[in-house]
Amino acid sequence: MQRIWLLIVLVIFYCGIYSNGLNGVPPRPNSVNIGAILSFNSTIGKVAKVAIDAAKDDINSNPSVLNGTKLNISFRDTELSTGFLGIIDSLLLMENNTVAIIGPQYSVMAHVISHIANELQVPLLSFAATDPTMTSLQFPYFVRTSQSDQFQMAAVADIVNYYQWRDVIAIYIDDDHGRNGIVALEDALAEKRCKISYKAPLRPNNINREEINNALVKVIIRESRVIVLHIYPSFGLDVLKMADSLGMLGNGYVWLATDWLSTVLDTDPSRSSSSELQGVITLRMYTPDSGMKRNFSSRWGNLVNKKAPNQSPFMWNTYGLYAYDTVWVLAYALDSFFNSGGTLSFSNDSSLNKLIGDRLDLNSVGVFANGSLLLEEVMKVNKTGLTGQIMFSPDGELMNPAYEIINVIGTGVSRIGFWSNSSGLHTGQAPGHSNSSSKGLYGVIWPGQTTTTPRGWVFTSDGRHLRIGVPLRISYHEFVSRIEGSEMFGGYCIEVFRAAVDLLPYPVPYKFVPFGDGKTNPLNSELLHKITTGEFDAVVGDITITTNRTKIVDFTQPFIESGLVVVAPIRKSNSNAWAFLRPFTPLMWFVTGMSFFVVGAVVWILERRVNDDFRGPARRQFVTILWFSFSTLFFAHRERTVSTLGRLVLIIWLFVVLILNSSYIASLTSILTVEQLSSPVKGIESLVTGKELIGYLRGSFAENYLTEELNIMKSRLVPLNSPSDYEKALKDGPANGGVAAIIDERAYMELFLSTRCEFGIVGQEFTKMGWGFAFPRDSPLAIDMSTAILKLSENGDLQRIHDKWLSRSACSSEGSKQGVDRLELKSFWGLFLLCGIACFIALLCYVLRMAYRFSRHSDSNLAGSSHSARLRSFISFVNEKEDEGKKSNKPKRSRKVVHEDGSTMDGSDIDSGGHYENDSSHC
Repeated sequence: MQRIWLLIVLVIFYCGIYSNGLNGVPPRPNSVNIGAILSFNSTIGKVAKVAIDAAKDDINSNPSVLNGTKLNISFRDTELSTGFLGIIDSLLLMENNTVAIIGPQYSVMAHVISHIANELQVPLLSFAATDPTMTSLQFPYFVRTSQSDQFQMAAVADIVNYYQWRDVIAIYIDDDHGRNGIVALEDALAEKRCKISYKAPLRPNNINREEINNALVKVIIRESRVIVLHIYPSFGLDVLKMADSLGMLGNGYVWLATDWLSTVLDTDPSRSSSSELQGVITLRMYTPDSGMKRNFSSRWGNLVNKKAPNQSPFMWNTYGLYAYDTVWVLAYALDSFFNSGGTLSFSNDSSLNKLIGDRLDLNSVGVFANGSLLLEEVMKVNKTGLTGQIMFSPDGELMNPAYEIINVIGTGVSRIGFWSNSSGLHTGQAPGHSNSSSKGLYGVIWPGQTTTTPRGWVFTSDGRHLRIGVPLRISYHEFVSRIEGSEMFGGYCIEVFRAAVDLLPYPVPYKFVPFGDGKTNPLNSELLHKITTGEFDAVVGDITITTNRTKIVDFTQPFIESGLVVVAPIRKSNSNAWAFLRPFTPLMWFVTGMSFFVVGAVVWILERRVNDDFRGPARRQFVTILWFSFSTLFFAHRERTVSTLGRLVLIIWLFVVLILNSSYIASLTSILTVEQLSSPVKGIESLVTGKELIGYLRGSFAENYLTEELNIMKSRLVPLNSPSDYEKALKDGPANGGVAAIIDERAYMELFLSTRCEFGIVGQEFTKMGWGFAFPRDSPLAIDMSTAILKLSENGDLQRIHDKWLSRSACSSEGSKQGVDRLELKSFWGLFLLCGIACFIALLCYVLRMAYRFSRHSDSNLAGSSHSARLRSFISFVNEKEDEGKKSNKPKRSRKVVHEDGSTMDGSDIDSGGHYENDSSHC
C-alpha cells in the first residue's frame, strides 16, 4: 500500500514539473494583452488598424511563434486628438494587465504617454511617432519601430545641397512633431552651409483656409522658392491646393514634401493626378521588395473588406507595413521573454492611489514587474519582416535607414533615386546596391512642367530695391565717385557692377546708397559691417578681398587684381667712370682675377718641357703667364698648347671664360640702362629692416597687414588721405616730416604714378589680392554675379572698362626698372670649382709622370745620393726641355752641313734635335 502511495506522489511530482516547464521555466500564459492606440479615421490609422489585426491573426494562427499563447489586442480610437484623450486611453488599457502598447500614432501623444510607460514599465512600440527628440535616454520604454525624422531631414538636406540651393522655407505644424522635425532639418542644412530663411508654422488643430492663405502670402514675398512642407496628411493637401490657387506651383518653385505625401498617394493613388501635386518631390521610407511583401499586398483587398467593411477601399502604405512588423517584433520578443523565465506579474503603484476617481479604476493599474526584461528582448530582435531587416541600434533606432525619392508626374509617381544613411543620394536598384549606382538623382519634372532645375530664389515681389552701399571717397574718383549734383555714381567699379547686372538672366532692382561723410575716406570694415546688420544688401566699390572679411560676408569673383606695392622717390643718376665694375661684386672680381693667374701658371707648368713658347728667362716667362691667361678672355692667345693635359685645362677654362664674358656683358647692359633711375628704398625688405617712416592709405587693410604680418611698429606708420598727401610726404622725405615710401595697392599706385614721374614702384608686389563685390553670407546673388564677372572677362568687356577708366602713362612703369642685382660669386662657384678640379687633376698627373720618368733616368746616376741632391736633380730634370732629357739615350747622327758661304761642318756637331753643339753663335 505504501508503494502505491509513493508511486502516486512521484506521478504528481512529475506532472507538476512538466506543467511548470522544463528546466524550471514557468508555464506560458494562454493569452497576452496588448494595447493599440490609433486614430481610426486618419490616413495612417485606418491602414495601421487593418495591418495590426492581420498580424495578430497571422501570429495566433501559427502556433510555432508563441507556442500556443494568443495575442489579445485592444484598440483605442483617439479620433484626431493628440493630447488628453491619449492619456486616458493608455490608462484604460493598463487596467487589463497590458504588457505593451503599440502606438501612439502622433509624436505629441507619444511624449505624454511615454511618461506613463516609464512609470508602469510597459514598452511603448510606435510605428508612426517620428519625432527625433524621442530618444531612449529620456524615454527608455519608448521603442520606435519606423524611421526617425532625423534621417528624413538629412535626406531633404542632401537634396537641397545636391541642387546647390542655399535657402529654404519651412511650412510645418506647430507641435512637437513639426517643430522638432524642422529643428532636425535646420541642423542638417547647417552642415551643408544651407539654412532655413523663413519659417511658417501652422496651427495643429482646426486650421481653416484663411489661416493657410495668410501663411502662404507671407511665403510668397520671400526670396527663397524652395519650400519644405512638413505637415500631417489630414490637411497637407489643403495647403498644396491653396498654394496652387496662389500660383505657387508654377515655374521657379520647388516643393519638397516629407513622407506624409507619399503616404497619402500610396493609400489613395488616384490623388496623384491632382494639379496641385504636379512636380512635387516627396520621400517614402524604403522597404525592399520580397515574397512576404508581395504576398501581403495580394491579401490586402480581402483584409480591408474583412477588417474595415464600412469604409471605402484603400491601399496599404509604408506605415501599415511598419505597423504589421511591429506586432511581429512584439511576438518575437514575448517568445524570448517567456523562454527566459519571464512572467506576467503586476504590482500596485502607490503613486496612482492619489488619482483614484469615478471613471478610472486606478486600483487595477499596476506596474509590469518584468517590463524591463520584455523591453530588453524587444531590443534584441533581429528578424526579417515586410519592411526588411528589423534590427535596433544601441540608441534604439532601426538600423540602415533609407528613403525613396519620388517625383509626382501626371497620373502617377516616378522614383528618381534613393537616400541612405551610409551612401547619401544615389540611383540604382536599391540602397543596398548603391556601389553599382551613381551619385545624385535622375531627372525631375518640376512645377510648371519644366525639366530645368529652378534657381531656387527670386527677388521679392514687394517692390523693394536692393540697397547697395558705396564708399564716398575723397580720392581716386576713377574707381568710385558720386556725380556732382545727383544721387548717381560713376567710376570703374560702378561700371563693372552695372555690366555684370546686365548679364544676369533676371532683373535686379537696386539703388546706390553713399557711405561716408565726404571729408575722409570711409573705413571699408565699417561699410562691410553694414551688410551683417541688414542695413545694406550689398557693397560695391574698391573693396579688397581679405581673409578676415570673408568670415563676415561673401565676395564675388575678383574683377581686378591689386596687391600691395612700395612707391618711393626715384632720381636720375649719371653714369660714373667706374660703372663698368658694377656687374661683378668685389669678391667676384677677386676670384676671377686669381683664376686667370692660377690657370696661366698651371698651363705654363704643363707646357714648359715640351713647348718653346713657355721657355726662356724668368722675367719673360712671368710675362708669358700673365699674357696667356688674360688673352684667353678675348680668345686671342698666340701661344700654342702641345701637351694633352694643357689642352684639357685650356678647354675647360675657355668654357668658364665664355660664361663669365656673356654674363658680364648682359649685366653691364642692364645696369647702364637702369642706372638712370635709382632709389634709396629697394623694396619691402629694406623697409621692414629699416627705421624710416612709411605712409599708407587711411582706412585700408594695409595698416593691419604691416603691423600683424610684417611686424612693423605702428609708430612708423603714417596714415594719409589722398594722392596729394602722398606726393607731399614723399617729396618732404623722412628728414622733413615726410615718409620714405608709400605702401598701397597697385591699382591705386598705377593711377597715382601716371602723372608723377618722379616716383616709382620699387621691388616686387608682395601680396596677391583682388577687389570684389560684397554680399551677405550664402547669398545666391554673389554666385550669379561671379559668373557674370567671368563672362565680362571672357568677352573682353572687363578690359575695355579698365582701359576707359584707368588709362596709364609711361611714368607708372618706370619704377619697375629698379632692383637689378650685381652678379655674385654664388652664381658661378660651380664653374670655378670645375676649373679648379681640372687644374688639380692635370697637375697631379703631370707630377706622377715626371716622378716616374725621373726614377728611370736616375737609377744608376744618383745611387747613394742624399735626398736634397735627389730633389735638386729632380727639379733640374723637370726644368729641362723634353728633347734634352732624351739626348743621352739617342745616338748622334754623322752628317755634313753646307753653309751659305760654302764651308762645311761635320754632322756629329748636330744633335738629334737639329741644334748645333759647341757653337754659341747658334744658341
